[in-house]
Amino acid sequence: MTDLLFPARPNPVLPVEGEADFPIGRIFCVGRNYADHAKEMGHEVDREAPFYFTKSAHAVLLSGHDMPYPPRTSDLHHEMELVVALKQGGKNIAEADAMSHVFGYGCGLDMTRRDLQAAAKEKRRPWDTGKDFDNAAILGPLIPAEEDMPVEDLVIQLEVNGIVRQQATLGDMVWSISELIADLSTLYTLHPGDLIMTGTPAGVGPVVKGDVLRGTIGDFAPVETRII
Repeated sequence: MTDLLFPARPNPVLPVEGEADFPIGRIFCVGRNYADHAKEMGHEVDREAPFYFTKSAHAVLLSGHDMPYPPRTSDLHHEMELVVALKQGGKNIAEADAMSHVFGYGCGLDMTRRDLQAAAKEKRRPWDTGKDFDNAAILGPLIPAEEDMPVEDLVIQLEVNGIVRQQATLGDMVWSISELIADLSTLYTLHPGDLIMTGTPAGVGPVVKGDVLRGTIGDFAPVETRII
C-alpha cells in the first residue's frame, strides 16, 4: 500500500432511505433546463444540446445543516433541483437504456454566488467561483428509484421562510433524465456514484442570513437549510 503524505479527505456520502450510504463521485449540473428559468435569466434555451458545469463532491452540505453565508459575494441565490444518482456507468449510453443506470433520486439546492457568476459571464470566463464553492451543493437523502416511477409528474418546489419561491413539474424540463444521461455519456465515461443536478425552474432569487430554505419534490425527503 502506498504511503500518503497526509490523510486523504473522506469521500462524501449521501444517506439513502432504508439502505447503506451512497458514495458521491462527480456532480454534473445542467444549465437552463427549464425554459422559464432561462427566460428570467435573459437567455433562450439552446435546444440543440444541453450544457453542463460541475461541482466538487467536497462542495456538498447535507440537508439539515446550516449553510454559512459564503465569502466574496453579496448576492447568494437559491436554485432548487432534482438530483439523479447513478448506480451504473458507461459511455455512449443509448437513451433507451439510460434509466437502467439510475439508482435513485433526491432533492438538491444549487447555491450560486450570482454576482461572481455574472462577472464571469461578462468577461467570458468559467463560472467556477460562482457555482463550485464550499457548501454550494446542499443535498437531501436519496430515495431508490422504482420501475416506471412517474418522476416527470412530480411537483418541484422551494419555500424560503415558508413562502413559495419556485414551483414547477419535472415534466417542464427541456431535457429529460434519459436524454441527459445519454448525452453526458458522450462527453464523459460515467461511473457509479455520479450525480446529475438537472436544472432549476423559474423563481430563483437571493437569500440572506437567517433565511430558512425547504425544497420538496413529491414524497422525496426534503432538502432543508438555514443561512447563517
